[in-house]
Amino acid sequence: MYVKLVFRNAKRSVRDYLVYVVTMTICVTLFYSFLSISSRYYKPDIGSEYDFTMLSDGMKAAVCMITLCLAFLIWFVNRYMLQRKQKEFALQLIMGMEQKTVAGLFFAETLIMGMISIGLGIFFGVFCSQFITAMLLTSYGKTYQLAWTLFPDTVLLTAVFFILSFFAVGSLNTYMIRKTKIVAMLSADRENEPELKKSRWIFAVVRIFEGFMLWRLITGIRKVWFYYDSRFAVPVQVMFWGNLFFPAVTLGCFLLWIVRRKKRKDSSLLLGLLVCSVCNAFLAASVPGIIHQYYLPLGSGIKNQYLVFLLADLLFFICDLIYLASGQIAAWKEKSPEHKYNGENLFFWGQIISKLNTTSKTMTLISITLVLAIVMFIAAPILTGWASGYLDSRSMYDVQIFSRYNQVYQEEYLPQDDYLLASDFLGEHRIEIASDCTFYLYLPKKEEFHNRKKYEFPAVAISLSDYNRILTMLGKEPIFLEENEFTTQWKSVAAKEERDDFLREHTHILTDAGELTLSEESYYQHEIGQTVYNSYTNVLYVFPDSICESLLPVMRDRYILTERGISYADACKLEREFIKEYPEQTENGTAYGIRLRTLQINGTKANNFVLQAGMIYAAVVLMVICLTILSLQQLLDAGQYRYRFSVLRKLGVEEQRIKRLVFRQLGVWFGLPVVVAVGAAVVVLVYFVQTISAEISAYIGSRALLIQIGATGGILMLLLICYFISTWILFQYSISE
Repeated sequence: MYVKLVFRNAKRSVRDYLVYVVTMTICVTLFYSFLSISSRYYKPDIGSEYDFTMLSDGMKAAVCMITLCLAFLIWFVNRYMLQRKQKEFALQLIMGMEQKTVAGLFFAETLIMGMISIGLGIFFGVFCSQFITAMLLTSYGKTYQLAWTLFPDTVLLTAVFFILSFFAVGSLNTYMIRKTKIVAMLSADRENEPELKKSRWIFAVVRIFEGFMLWRLITGIRKVWFYYDSRFAVPVQVMFWGNLFFPAVTLGCFLLWIVRRKKRKDSSLLLGLLVCSVCNAFLAASVPGIIHQYYLPLGSGIKNQYLVFLLADLLFFICDLIYLASGQIAAWKEKSPEHKYNGENLFFWGQIISKLNTTSKTMTLISITLVLAIVMFIAAPILTGWASGYLDSRSMYDVQIFSRYNQVYQEEYLPQDDYLLASDFLGEHRIEIASDCTFYLYLPKKEEFHNRKKYEFPAVAISLSDYNRILTMLGKEPIFLEENEFTTQWKSVAAKEERDDFLREHTHILTDAGELTLSEESYYQHEIGQTVYNSYTNVLYVFPDSICESLLPVMRDRYILTERGISYADACKLEREFIKEYPEQTENGTAYGIRLRTLQINGTKANNFVLQAGMIYAAVVLMVICLTILSLQQLLDAGQYRYRFSVLRKLGVEEQRIKRLVFRQLGVWFGLPVVVAVGAAVVVLVYFVQTISAEISAYIGSRALLIQIGATGGILMLLLICYFISTWILFQYSISE
């Protein structure tokens, strides 16, 4: 009998369970499609030079971590259904059914719908996984063909995870049903929430924020005490004193409010703290840039510390802004009687304020989560594009061997080897060498050998013949210099201002072999690899060969291009043999390294794909969670508001105006958190893009970045429109007679 009752209730409540099934299907689809590439049955054709194990393991770890967010969404959707059926539970209990039986029937209903969602989700996941496969093969430069495959281990893992989640959430729902009184179930849809002014959650946030301000004030005092110098430039002094003054003002505002609490309104404190959070955020954001620009030695971890302060300022700003906006809505209703009693505004503002207390908290959390999702969505292609562009400059040669003298303090220990081990290995494995260049890097003046200060390492020089050999290897035209001339080679990430300032100050250079004059072609910006530059420098001198013969060679490098690519197995073997012969750090202090194009591309592409797919997956999950919560919250309220809207109809309000009222109401609940989130995300992204502007210009390009931002905005807008329209339609159905 109970089995028939479960299926009959489920069939009768299909419309109520529609949101539940759709949301769970989306969760299962995302989970299966992203996890499918970690299946042991998944064997993409990416070539022998790549190893898929690293990518598979990384993807599995990323998906499983992000899945915790899906567990929360499952709990929330079940909670929505639990509240939706409160009156039905009460009627069953009044008829004599035991609470544990009612709880069991509800659990069985949700489990049936959950199993339907798993089946549909896996079905759609097979299709969605093709997009993930296409993205994977494209990142490896391979062609893509459709292949509809069902992976048994991924199906099993997906089913086990969601079934266990349903059982865990179902057990919690059973406990809640058994502990809830019948009277509470019957009156659940008639209760209004307490007024917003009685809510104190914002002051818990204020206390946490003030704790961060105290920490920041102590940090500012220490930095001024130990590192401040009156000779610093004006921006540096503003940074020092600003990060001391504004945290003190923020703490002072809070202490003054405590002392005069009965005389001052809460809104005045919150408004003052809102302004202080903006000033504090601006000063915290300036710290990393000023430290880098003026090379300030302020101790280890200072940049990360102020980024934490910046994050605290941003989170408090969102909480404070939404709370003040909610309070302003309530105040506007009371202070504007001519507006309040105009048309259906009295009903509209009553609808808004009746749920303002709890909904303001929800909107705050949703705004913070949406900021995270938007930033992840846009940052994912930026970071992977940066890494891919940097990979192109790091993996220009099949074999790169280099050395560093940072820990060498005696000249006789400087490297002199020709690294013949690489030639022997390639010969043994029948890998022909197409081009080969072994060269020294020199110090212009021998006395600079002992200069080991960070960011003050001297730029090294390469001979003209070696530089031209490298250019020839890369298919570029050689350059020419007069006997007493020199030129420069720059990294692509070097800023134009840095390059121009350097060339302006170095029109002549003194070397151990005499003075050299800057050539008319004062600089080149070819991509020739990263290891030719000294530590912490972006420039390489190019000197005539006759000059280099009299200089001190401090580094020994070798670049090799082969006729065919080195397989992954051979590359791993060569790396092991090289490290065994040339350790990363010798007893004499010389540091050796080897970079193999196969290993660099394999590792970077795998990490890039895991990073991009993981961040996109997390961003989509977070967006779906936020919009689902907003939608379900309004649909739950719709059932409670049915009586109120029926009163409007009896008063003669036209159906078209009721639809307009619903649209305005949903516009407030959807619009406020989304607008705040988009505004905060824009600020974060502008700061992020400005911080790495040189890398974006060198490795990504402004046009590609704008396309990515536009695509992200389009996806967010599409999701928002779909959820808003769906909620609007279902809301109108719920309040219809």
